[in-house]
Amino acid sequence: MPRSRKSQIALEATPFYHCTSRCVRRAFLCGRDEYSGNDYEHRRGWIEQRMKALASVYALDICAYAVMSDHYHIVLHINAEKANAWSDTEVIQHWHTLYAGNFLSHEYLAGKDLYDAQLKVVSELVTEWRERLMSIGWFMRALNEDIARQANAEDCCTGRFWETRFKSQALLDAKALATCIAYVDLNPIRAQMAETPETSEFTSVKERIATAQSTPKSSEPHQPKALFPFVGYARQDMPAGLLFRLQDYLELVDWTGRHIRNDKRGIIAEPMPPILERLNIDADHWIYNTQHFESQFKSLVGTVQSIKTKFQQFGYQRTPGLGLADLLA
Repeated sequence: MPRSRKSQIALEATPFYHCTSRCVRRAFLCGRDEYSGNDYEHRRGWIEQRMKALASVYALDICAYAVMSDHYHIVLHINAEKANAWSDTEVIQHWHTLYAGNFLSHEYLAGKDLYDAQLKVVSELVTEWRERLMSIGWFMRALNEDIARQANAEDCCTGRFWETRFKSQALLDAKALATCIAYVDLNPIRAQMAETPETSEFTSVKERIATAQSTPKSSEPHQPKALFPFVGYARQDMPAGLLFRLQDYLELVDWTGRHIRNDKRGIIAEPMPPILERLNIDADHWIYNTQHFESQFKSLVGTVQSIKTKFQQFGYQRTPGLGLADLLA
């Protein structure tokens, strides 16, 4: 039985989520239409730019993304700490960046004197908008509606542009997160749209590699400002970010991409990247999972223990998917 969207995206379960949206008109999202000859490749740029623009407004961080010919992937981090640190004025300013607000919110920003009853209404609005500004549902709606309007206008048509509501998977632990990010970044290589990660257009891994390559050799590799950074392994007083080293991750993606391209699933001919050892992930399972992540795992992705803990927390009687979770053990 399908679970509600609320149970699929819950901050108490995890702040990390993998989301996908697929176009109802399949080949006409971003690629070239073989029948008409029309080229829609520029729409991939629309999606990439809109993602980043929305991330600068919402309290959501982009961990990874890949824009394909008929769908896109994005891994998001709900940054509740950032949202809760915003003042009421900052919340209203962020909301007004995308939405009209109302008379009272504009009067409040203008510094006008408001009655107590009016201030109470503003306070209630701020509470509601703060929640929405760290909502993946609101983020995905703002992203998909904008792209649909642009595409329909360009195609001179109306109607649905996206196949269904976006799909999401909760990433419960470091193993699930690392596997999913690599799966997303390697999408163009699996689809034979690119030979290497650094030539994978409209992906987070290409952006990270390009930024790192522009860094002087004597300093720590720079990271894209629009992406949630890699901050290394857990330690005291560490900044917010992904709990891996950028160098380790790029090495892992390069290694994985070469095995995918060479059709060597299950045959590990080269030394395994240290990050797999640190995360205690079997190399054969890693190669398989980074090719079949979406089809293998359902809405909750993690080790057996992670999934059992969350299902108990949500009060579910059954815990499906535990057999597949062994692949992350």
